[in-house]
Amino acid sequence: MTAKSPEIMVDLIKVSKTYPPRVHALVDVSLTVHAGEMLFLTGMSGAGKTTLLRLLCRGETPDKGLVEVAGQDLDRLSGSGLQQLRRRIGMAYQDFKLLPRHTVAENIALAMEVAYRKRSFIRKRTRELLEKLRLADKYATPAGELSRGEQQRISIARALANMPDLVLADEPTGNLDRETTALVMDLFREHEERGATIIIATHDRELFSDGSHRVIELTAGQLRSPEEPGRTGEQSLHNEEASQ
Repeated sequence: MTAKSPEIMVDLIKVSKTYPPRVHALVDVSLTVHAGEMLFLTGMSGAGKTTLLRLLCRGETPDKGLVEVAGQDLDRLSGSGLQQLRRRIGMAYQDFKLLPRHTVAENIALAMEVAYRKRSFIRKRTRELLEKLRLADKYATPAGELSRGEQQRISIARALANMPDLVLADEPTGNLDRETTALVMDLFREHEERGATIIIATHDRELFSDGSHRVIELTAGQLRSPEEPGRTGEQSLHNEEASQ
């Protein structure tokens, strides 16, 4: 009996994205990520990591190529269809995007409120996440009064609050010390074990140094495995021209 192939959560086929005047953020990128997989996306600043994550939640649209999430072509989605898909996606932004005058609890609750969760569930889930991230005492604190490291943890809690099928995390440990980073990664692994697909864009190679998860590197908008040899002369020339 043939084993059933794992479900595909993310599928990108020859995706390109260019910003004016001639900044090639992504160049013919193809990538498949299966449901329940944790994938690390690495590369230098400006390599295209944030652009790739934003394409997956329709924060950006590609100039060409196909972007599918959970079997749905994002280019064909609009209105309620796009809203429903976004409820299945949790995004932890590099710049946090918190509401500074709202409390920590209110910021985390947002993702659950748009999914029409019961108030009792929202309160319980919010306190659970804050306890795991050692921020239980910040429940009623306005987000604007938190340190950057605390704000980053709240952004992650909000991304995970609704137990999404797909989690997109952009430099989620950039402002955290080693101990707090371990707390965040434990939370991500907990959601991976529940079946969530998690894509983490990061500069921190210690996060994936144990080799237990797939790692993809972006270099000048092109994907390669970190162990791959350098780019071909044709690729190098293309990217040098693009940067001029």
